[in-house]
Formats: sequence, structure tokens, C-alpha cells
Amino acid sequence: MILNSLSLLNYKNFEVQTFEFDPNINCFTGHNGVGKTNALDAIYHLSFGKSYFNPITSQNIRHGEEFFVVEGQYIKTDRPEKIVVSAKKGQKKVIKRNGKAYDRFSDHIGFLPLVIISPADRDLIIEGSDTRRKFIDGVISQGDSLYLKDILSYGKILVQRNSLLKYFAANHTWNKDNLAIYDLQLSELGERIHKSRKEFLKEFTPIFLEKYKAISSGTETVGLDYKSQLNEDRMEHLLQQNVHKDKMSQYTSVGTHKDDLIFTIDEHPIKKFGSQGQQKSFLIALKLAQFEFIKNVHKVHPILLLDDIFDKLDEERVAHIIKLVDDENFGQLFISDTHADRTEAVVKKVSQSYKFFKL
Repeated sequence: MILNSLSLLNYKNFEVQTFEFDPNINCFTGHNGVGKTNALDAIYHLSFGKSYFNPITSQNIRHGEEFFVVEGQYIKTDRPEKIVVSAKKGQKKVIKRNGKAYDRFSDHIGFLPLVIISPADRDLIIEGSDTRRKFIDGVISQGDSLYLKDILSYGKILVQRNSLLKYFAANHTWNKDNLAIYDLQLSELGERIHKSRKEFLKEFTPIFLEKYKAISSGTETVGLDYKSQLNEDRMEHLLQQNVHKDKMSQYTSVGTHKDDLIFTIDEHPIKKFGSQGQQKSFLIALKLAQFEFIKNVHKVHPILLLDDIFDKLDEERVAHIIKLVDDENFGQLFISDTHADRTEAVVKKVSQSYKFFKL
């Protein structure tokens, strides 16, 4: 799968801009604030229908304008594919494939597999469990549309159950039968989601460990630990056991929406016990494992975006990453960096064609 060209209109800091890409490596260079990351984010937008850095649609429109348009011309399995994402203030965003709008954005997820490695990934370590659940869900959903459907359905029913609990409290009433309807649906979906996450991590974790070893040159042991209330009991039982607690708090206290992925180094939380270098290596290994997993599922190389990582890593780690990219034929790669000379020195070591865009 190759992105041949990218056209931007009123997207973030770009007024009108078109890029024609190399099928292998493409590098955006320039000072901070010129739009390097924005160009990568536009490519991300084409795959996921949203920004990686700012999910608020109106804030991705160029200042002073009313709309934006992002267009990508791809070749996938030898067929041309035109994807257009457009948004206008006060209106719903539109995603079109070859001129036809999607009825549901979720139908587009996974069609253009993509992985991004960015300094913003540190949120996976420092933020709450919601960020790590989204990571798991994002990886699985790119290759499993039924899982994505389950996640979306679970979220909607969870909101409805919580609203019912609040209604009961506000009106000093209680109807166990009404709650049971939501409990049944949540239990069925929750069990499927839990099973999918366990199966995913069983396959994903060995890939991650291999990637960490390849880029860290360290002797430490890292791990991924799936924390879930459903590891101990069925969701149906958990909901029943916690119904009084939920009634008092007006919130569903148990379920897969409480799951977490624990990152460890030498059996300790990496957030507290990992050095900056170890944390960076951990996150990059996580994303490279994501790339490998998606590639195995789709039988196609995802697009890989490397945002500003050369500025955040020492030369040894950069060299390891570039070696991986070269050895494993990563497909199309997009890089952003403030120093053109540094980036060119790195990509010259790779036996692939490349193109530079100075912004």
C-alpha cells in the first residue's frame, strides 16, 4: 500500500499544499512550527478520520477559515484509491472513498492500516488506563471490524446504564428489571471484548519483547500485564455483586471499561522505575510490535509515521530503528525532523529511495 500524493486545503497551518511522495521514505524537515507534524497528522487523518493530536474537529481547521479538506491518492493491492476527509464548522465530518461517503466512520477503520510513533506516545505511560485501553482497542480494531463494533456498542450501553442509575437516584426509585436488560447486554459484550483482548496480548506480547530486545541493547526484562476484573470472575456475576455500590455511586463500577495494561521493567512499573531511555525504547518497541501485528493480520505493510523521534533518541537507538526498517522492508515511511542533515545522514544508510520536503 502506497500513498502517492497528499493534498491539503485549510488544514491546520496549511492554506493550500500538495505533496507527491516516494514509495519508500519521505522526510519532512524544517524549524519547529512550520507544519511537519501537521503533515504527518493529515496522513493519520486519512486512515482514522480524526487527528492523532487533537480530536476536536473544528480545531484542525486553519485559523480564520470555515472548513478543511484532506485528500490522499493511494495504490492498494494494485488499485487506485482516493480518500477525502472534509469538515465544515457546525457540520458533521465527511469521509469519502472514491467519491462515495461512508455511512459509518467505523467502516473505514482498518482499510488504510497505519502506525504512528510520536513523542506524544508518552501518554501511554503517564496517563490513566483509558489511554492504554484505547491503544489495545486501536490495534485490534484495525484488523477486526466485529471487535470495533463490540467496543462501540459496549460504550453506548454503558452510557445508558449509567444514565439509568442517575435517573433512579434523582427520582428516588429503583427498578431491577430495567437494569437487568443493560446488564445482560453488557455481560455478553464484555465477555467477548475480554476474550479478544486476552487473545490479542497472547500473540502481541512475544512480538513486543522481541522488538524491545532489538532496539534497547539492555539486559533488563520488560513485560505487559493485562489487568482485568474479568480475569477473576464473569462479568454477569461482577455486575450482580456490585449492584449496591453502583446504585450509591450512580456509575457502573465493574467491566472491561476498567481494564488496564500494566507496563513493567524488571517486574516493576516502568512509569516509576524506568529511565527516560528505557521508557522511550519501551514505547517504540510497543509501536513496532503494533506494526508487525497489523502487518500479519492484513498481509500488507502499514504506513509508518515517525514524528520527531530523531530529536528524542540517542544515536544508538536511532541506528537500531533504522536497521529494523531496512532489514524488514517496512513499506512506506514518513519522517519529521528539525535537522535535514541529521535525517539525511540516517536515511542514506538505508538501501531504499527517499525524498525530502523542506517546510
